[in-house]
Amino acid sequence: MANFKNFEEIIAWQKARVLCKKIRLLADVIQSQNDYRLKDQILGSSGSVMDNIAEGFERQGNKEFVNFLFIAKGSCGELRSQLYRVQDYGYVGDQECQELIKETLEISRVLYGLITSIQKSELTGSKYKP
Repeated sequence: MANFKNFEEIIAWQKARVLCKKIRLLADVIQSQNDYRLKDQILGSSGSVMDNIAEGFERQGNKEFVNFLFIAKGSCGELRSQLYRVQDYGYVGDQECQELIKETLEISRVLYGLITSIQKSELTGSKYKP
């Protein structure tokens, strides 16, 4: 499983955690606009990024880990799309949204690098060790 002892060491998870905290603050703004559905969606997708990294790691097999990393990457794209809606609806300023969008792009890039690294590795994961 790469060379991590726990998922908290994974840079993508750390970055997703920071972003998730920022999105929580944004959700309060969205709620103040009575857009509860978008609020729930944006909280769900931001949490899904970090949660899928953690769940995939804890399964202790590289194939499963990669699968969950792809799910996390998909959730990151979903979050980015929702941020464009927040921007288009005028809930927050363009600059704030663009900064958050930049963070999602960075997390997607880091996830893709991790996925590629794991796929090239001959390691199978700790659950397959004798």
